[in-house]
Amino acid sequence: MSVVGDLAVETVGLTRHFGDVCAVDGLSLRVGRGSVYAFLGPNGAGKTTTIRLLLGLARPERGEIRIFDQALSLSTRQPLLRQIGAMVEAPALYAHLTANENLRITQGLIALDPSRITRVLQIVRLERDAHRLVQTYSQGMRQRLGLALALLADPELLILDEPTNGLDPAGILEIRDLIRRFPKDHGITVFLSSHLLAEVEQLADRVGIIGRGRLLFEGTLQDLRQRERARVVIEVDRPPMASAILRQAGWIVEDVDKSGVIVELSGRIDIARAAAALVEAGLSLYQIRTMRRSLEDLFLDLTRGADLTSPGIEEALR
Repeated sequence: MSVVGDLAVETVGLTRHFGDVCAVDGLSLRVGRGSVYAFLGPNGAGKTTTIRLLLGLARPERGEIRIFDQALSLSTRQPLLRQIGAMVEAPALYAHLTANENLRITQGLIALDPSRITRVLQIVRLERDAHRLVQTYSQGMRQRLGLALALLADPELLILDEPTNGLDPAGILEIRDLIRRFPKDHGITVFLSSHLLAEVEQLADRVGIIGRGRLLFEGTLQDLRQRERARVVIEVDRPPMASAILRQAGWIVEDVDKSGVIVELSGRIDIARAAAALVEAGLSLYQIRTMRRSLEDLFLDLTRGADLTSPGIEEALR
C-alpha cells in the first residue's frame, strides 16, 4: 500500500449534495503516484461529480482533497491545478482550425514554450495530421487531440472522464495504448473514470468502485478477484437430496435442476468437504466443475442497485 508521500490524490470523507441527492457520500480515495487508477461505477454513481471536486470546479460540503500531499484550498488551488491536465466529457475543439492552431491558442493563453506543441502532438501520434482541419478528424483523432490539450502544460496528473466514450473499437484501442504508456514513458499519474470494468481491465494498477456516491471497493483487480466465492457445479444422482444436505451443512445452494446443483464454496478444501458429505450420504457424484465468474460479473454484483440515475445533477454542475 502507498504511503502518504507516494499519493498523487487522496480524498478523506468527501461529501457533496445537490438538493436532496447525495452525489458523493463520505468518499475516501488513495491514488498512488505513477499509476493508472480506474474510478468505476454505474452511470450517475458520482464519478463526474468527484472529478469536478478534484478539479476545483465544485466545492465539497465536507471532507478534504489532497493533491501531491497538499490540501486543495482557495490558496493552493492555482499552483496545484497547474500540475493537473484534464479531459472531462468531450474535448472543446475549434473544428474550423487545425490541430496545431487549436494547441497554439491554449499555448498562448498560458504562456507555454511553443516546443510543447510539437512534443504533445508526437505523444498522441498526430504530428502527421497537425495541419489538417479538425472537422476532417475521426472521433478517435479528436479524442487524441483532447489528450494533447490536456498534456500541453506537462502535468504530473492526468484526469480523464470516460475517455473512450463514443469511440469505435479502433479508437478505443488507440486511447488505451496511449493511457497505458503515460506512467512509464512520461511519469504521469492517470485517474480514469469509466462505467465499464472491461474497458480498464488491461490498464489499471488499482481500481476504486463507487455506487450511490459511496466507495464500494478499492484495491487491485487481483484483490477484487479474491472476493469471489467459487460457484461449483456438482452433478449427482439425486439433486434435491444433495441440495438439502449442502444447505443443512451451511453452504449456499444457488440452483437445483435434474442433473445436479450449483453451490457457493470457498476453495478446494471446501469442495472436498462438500463432495465427502454427499458421498457419505450415499449419493453418486458424476462430475464436479468450477464456474469462474468474470471481473465484470463481480463489478455488477458490487454495484447492483447502486445506479443513481438522477436528472438534474450534471445540469447543476454546469
